[in-house]
Amino acid sequence: MELLLISDTHLPKRARDLPSAVWEQVARVDVVIHAGDWVSATLLDELEGRAHRLVGCWGNNDGADLRRRLPERADVELEGVRFTVVHETGASSGRDARMAAAHPDTDVLVFGHSHIPWDTTAETGLRLLNPGSPTDRRRQPHCTYMTASVAGGVLSDVRLHRI
Repeated sequence: MELLLISDTHLPKRARDLPSAVWEQVARVDVVIHAGDWVSATLLDELEGRAHRLVGCWGNNDGADLRRRLPERADVELEGVRFTVVHETGASSGRDARMAAAHPDTDVLVFGHSHIPWDTTAETGLRLLNPGSPTDRRRQPHCTYMTASVAGGVLSDVRLHRI
């Protein structure tokens, strides 16, 4: 099973649309995971129509319309791997241990908010992934997104892509 991980798209404030490379991945993958800060429900509608499967949560910049349609925390099991999707995780200092304690029954935590790509593994084995933003690089050198594979209870081929 192939995955696309995105977050912090901020449409249409930071960009008018997702980059073509991201739309190509949407068409290719089995599951799109979005970790919040959509800003406009138009993107949610488009992804629901174009993705094979969509898993997402709302972020701090998402209004009432998105909060009615999306959870603050999304939990899903894909090919035997337990994913939790949230927007915010707090300060980077101590994040791994703090999130491992907060999500003991999760294998992979996908999060956003900072626009800073992150890929670490806590001592408990919890994998923490932040794909950055495909539309708003902020202080980063590039806009980014992630892809990954999952099969037989194993997450593999986690790749950060620069736009």
